[in-house]
Amino acid sequence: MITELDKQLLNLIQRELPLCRHPFASLAEKLNSDEVTVIERLKLLKEQGFIRRIGPFFDSEKLGYVGTLVGLEVKSELLGFVAGVINSYQGVTHNYEREGTINLWFTLLTPNLAMQDEILAVIRNLDGVARLINLPPIQKFKVNVQFSLT
Repeated sequence: MITELDKQLLNLIQRELPLCRHPFASLAEKLNSDEVTVIERLKLLKEQGFIRRIGPFFDSEKLGYVGTLVGLEVKSELLGFVAGVINSYQGVTHNYEREGTINLWFTLLTPNLAMQDEILAVIRNLDGVARLINLPPIQKFKVNVQFSLT
């Protein structure tokens, strides 16, 4: 069960996680709570699937990384296998099943194009993969999505 404190905490961490020695104590202060409670609630919310990750977003391009969006046509009976292989790569940031012929979509960040090509070649040749579409970015758009829970 999600509590009122949980809702307030989820709202708060979407827009600010303090860069300080004790960020969860700082959040707790804003919520009239304590650091231990905040950490326990965040762990529970992550276990329950309300939180996927807590961490910064970096401008990967400025750090020298190359990103791409990839769509796959995968045989339904091998979708779990293919998704598992994709998820084993450190540079995969999103991986979602979708309806339609192109039924698995993921994003991949790599230090260079050569590594991207190597990874995509492995994925292209996995059992169950019928087609791979590589869609490198032409123009970058950053959407800031925040979900209000109160």
